[in-house]
Amino acid sequence: MALPTNVTTGTWTLDPSHSEIGFTVRHAGISKVRGQFTDAAATLDLAENVIDSKVNASIKTASFDSGDANRDGHVRGEDFFDVETFPEISFVSSTIVPKGDAYELQGDLTIKGITRPVALETEFNGVAVDPFGNTRAGLSAETTISRKDFGLTWNAVLEAGGVLVSDKVAINLELAFIAPAA
Repeated sequence: MALPTNVTTGTWTLDPSHSEIGFTVRHAGISKVRGQFTDAAATLDLAENVIDSKVNASIKTASFDSGDANRDGHVRGEDFFDVETFPEISFVSSTIVPKGDAYELQGDLTIKGITRPVALETEFNGVAVDPFGNTRAGLSAETTISRKDFGLTWNAVLEAGGVLVSDKVAINLELAFIAPAA
């Protein structure tokens, strides 16, 4: 699958100020908690044939932010991310599979030193030139993972049954990449 004519090959760099690495997890079985990681870096090495492209990303675990300081401190601690021992989450792509107008970006996700394959349903949102002359490309991606698969096993049993934090975590990405300089 060839690149659109207005997209150049090369290494595109994540623009973190115009990107969001978000998550949603069910809390107490009755509500959803949303949050994000605010410190990330990524490259998108675009090849002439899109399926030959590669993505490499890292996220600082200490940048976890759910909007509640107490919860954020707990999640950054040893019960969950243990940011002192495991300061980064990483993703390295292995395969891109066309799926109609979208793609499935397959690769290895590493959290707390545990690497598992994941598949991200990915949508290309187009290209635009900003007022400063930068060419930007937008991507949206999502997947759901089992946090237990990555050693994130802390939980609390509720009096009425069930657990405090669901195993399934939905990951939602809204990413802006900047083209390589000409």
